[in-house]
Amino acid sequence: MTPLQWGLLLLGLALLVALLLYNVWSTRRQRPRRAQSADAPAAAPGAEPGSRLDPVLGQLAQAQPVATAGAEGVPDLPKVVQAQQVLDERIDAIALLHSDQLVSGDAVLAALPTSRRIDGKPFYVEAQNLQTQQWELPRAGERYQSLRAGIQLVNRAGALNEIGFSQFIQCLDELADSLQLRPEYPDMMHEVARARELDQFALAHDAQLSFYVRAQRAAWSPGYLAQHAARAGFVAGALPGRMVLPAQSSGAAAVLVLQYETQAALADDPEQAVLNQFGVTLDVPHVARSERPYVRLRQTVQQLAQSMEGVVCDGAGTPLHNDAMDQIGAELEALCEALQTRDLAPGSVLARRLFS
Repeated sequence: MTPLQWGLLLLGLALLVALLLYNVWSTRRQRPRRAQSADAPAAAPGAEPGSRLDPVLGQLAQAQPVATAGAEGVPDLPKVVQAQQVLDERIDAIALLHSDQLVSGDAVLAALPTSRRIDGKPFYVEAQNLQTQQWELPRAGERYQSLRAGIQLVNRAGALNEIGFSQFIQCLDELADSLQLRPEYPDMMHEVARARELDQFALAHDAQLSFYVRAQRAAWSPGYLAQHAARAGFVAGALPGRMVLPAQSSGAAAVLVLQYETQAALADDPEQAVLNQFGVTLDVPHVARSERPYVRLRQTVQQLAQSMEGVVCDGAGTPLHNDAMDQIGAELEALCEALQTRDLAPGSVLARRLFS
């Protein structure tokens, strides 16, 4: 063969090898990025092996079937009755239940309706402790002379209306008859009007803010996402496809919730599942301002976008730049000030109840 023929042959072989290498590189790049086995997601501080963090209450719970939530997606009060006051005149319609004799806590607990909701609104019964004169949830072994019951005026399902209030009164009539109590009811029209006014305020000052991170190049596997989220402080939630950023205060709501496709989280082989997007959500009324929730939301999504080669977007897929994020932060600060003025500081018990 002539030198020219040898040169053409070598050039052809080089092109063939280059093409094969490009195909291998392109195929590998199309695969979802997977977690490194040597770098497992971090657990929550103080967590035992196999424990998870509840995404709503922010409390550690052993890995086991999780109780279902209430109608609005948030859990009812714990079924283990504790000595604490729940009702508040600012957000509840309250009726008094008088008795001429002492009533046992056991009898009160036995007479309570099975459901703690009326027309989608939380319903509570409290008793006045004879020694402390403080209102508390009824406890077995105690004796009471005064009771009261209340129904929440507003939640995210809307305001209490005349039908709901009538059902509340009917429920109390049955409770009063069974315990031989004399009920003293609030005026229905007054309470319904209060509910409507409070509902208007709540609608104008509710905010659940979500930022999304979309893959710019290769997609991700759930394990790859969980690995990067763990480095940002997230821990596994109680539901598939959810991770939470715990609050600094014990028992407080999670600061942020990271969520991706449940189907990918439940795949037979999660490392083969493909994710192109995930969201990080801040429920503004549920998180105390001392947690710096918006600052942490912004920093977190930008950190994850940078480390995972993604871009931060809004719900419509529009990239979010610093000026847009600055404006959102200013609006949220004004909203939090308005809630504080109304004694509904973000993260407070009242705010978490109202915006549930």
